[in-house]
Amino acid sequence: MTEILRMTGVRHGYRQGATDVTALDDITLSVEAGQLVAVMGPSGSGKSTLLSVAGALERPTAGEVVVDGIALAGLDARALARVRRRSIGFVFQQYNLIPLLTVRENVGLPLELDGWDSARTREATDTAITHLDLAAEAELYPEVLSGGQQQRAAIARAIAGAPRLILADEPTGALDSVTGESVIRMLRARVDAGAGAIVATHDARLAAWADTVFALEDGRLSELVGQTSGQRS
Repeated sequence: MTEILRMTGVRHGYRQGATDVTALDDITLSVEAGQLVAVMGPSGSGKSTLLSVAGALERPTAGEVVVDGIALAGLDARALARVRRRSIGFVFQQYNLIPLLTVRENVGLPLELDGWDSARTREATDTAITHLDLAAEAELYPEVLSGGQQQRAAIARAIAGAPRLILADEPTGALDSVTGESVIRMLRARVDAGAGAIVATHDARLAAWADTVFALEDGRLSELVGQTSGQRS
C-alpha cells in the first residue's frame, strides 16, 4: 500500500494565559491509500488540532509530517498552500463556505486556484454536487442553506478534486441519520478508490466504517483494538 500520511513524534502546544497547553503529545500515525482512520475523543482532546497539523494548516512544535511523499518541515507558506490544494481535501467543522459564492462556485474554487481549466472544473464540480444530492441548490448562496446542506456543500468541495488525503472534522455532525449515512458511504467510496482519510468524530456510526479507530485524550493517541470494521454493507 502507498503511504499517504505519516506523522512521527508530533507534538503541538500553545499558551493559554499563564498555562502551557499540550494539544498533541508524541503522535505517531500512518495512513495508507485505501485506509479510513477514525479518531474519537471528547471536546478539547486535540482532534481538530491533529487534523490541522496533518493538513499543513498548523506547524507542529516538534516531529515530522509527510503528506503524499512530501515532508512539510521547511516548506514556505506558498509551498504548503500548494500541498493543501493538490493533495488534501478538508471538511471543516464550521463549513468555511464563502458567503459571496454559490454552492457551485464554492465547490469549484479550490480547483480553479490550482489551475484547472473551466471544463474540467465544471465536470468535477457537477459530479461532486450530484453525489452529495445538491443539484437543486447548486446556484444558491450559503446563507439560504440549512446546516445539513452547508455541510454537504463543504464535503463536495473537499472531494471534488479527488484529493489523496481527506481530513474531515465531525463530517456528520449537522446531518440527519439518512443524510449522514450517505455522507459516510461517500467518504468510504473515496477511500476505497485510493484516497486515505482521517475523520474526527463523536459518531459511532461513522467510526464503524473505519478500518482503524483511535482514541485521542489529553493529546495522546491510542488504538481502540477490536473497534475496527471497515463496514461496506
